[in-house]
Amino acid sequence: MATAAGTRASRLSFWARMMIGLSLFIVFGFAQFGLRGFVPYAQVPIIFHVHAVAMLTWLALASTQSLLGRGAGLELHRRLGRASAVMLPAIVILASMTCLAALRTGMFPPFFTPGYFLALVHVSVLIFAALVGMAMARRGRPDWHKRLMLGSTIVIMDPALGRLLPMPFIMPWGEWLSMAIQLAMVALIARHDRRTETRIHPATVTVALAVVLAHVVVELLAITPPWIAFAQGFVG
Repeated sequence: MATAAGTRASRLSFWARMMIGLSLFIVFGFAQFGLRGFVPYAQVPIIFHVHAVAMLTWLALASTQSLLGRGAGLELHRRLGRASAVMLPAIVILASMTCLAALRTGMFPPFFTPGYFLALVHVSVLIFAALVGMAMARRGRPDWHKRLMLGSTIVIMDPALGRLLPMPFIMPWGEWLSMAIQLAMVALIARHDRRTETRIHPATVTVALAVVLAHVVVELLAITPPWIAFAQGFVG
């Protein structure tokens, strides 16, 4: 029986293992934060819960699709992909609405300035959406599609890392530590590229640049006076 289980596990592709692993990591990051009593579930605005359900649904879809990307499951993979395309704008809107609600109610980390928090959420979700959009546009190129989809999930690791790392004690270096961990995930893809294609795939490079861009833009916006004033206008 153990041998059969091991055989089934070995049949999972690198992409499925990575996608499922990253998704479980993100869920764990949020779950442990709530279980430790840091989330007043009865007090947060309803939009927080709607956003959480939407993201859980997205991660479940992405993980399921990673298991169906070949053979007989390919048609279902494509159908779920169409569902994901419909969900993508909602994910972006809900992330923005949740961020603004957090600013209005003061339910954002006290070690983040309003400008930093506003930039962190919006830059991350927009780069996430851009990578997903690129992956959908290249769905006829599996080599690009799977790397970009995995990359989009690496980008949204950031909120989970913020709940796992001791951010109050490592700011302002927390941003760069998060980036280093995300780039380590990209490095796993690059290592797989070297093993299977003898080179690092251009899509992997694109993902690495997207991760770096996200963190650099957040840091720059957070110290830009017009952005700071803009963010302050949302604070309740």
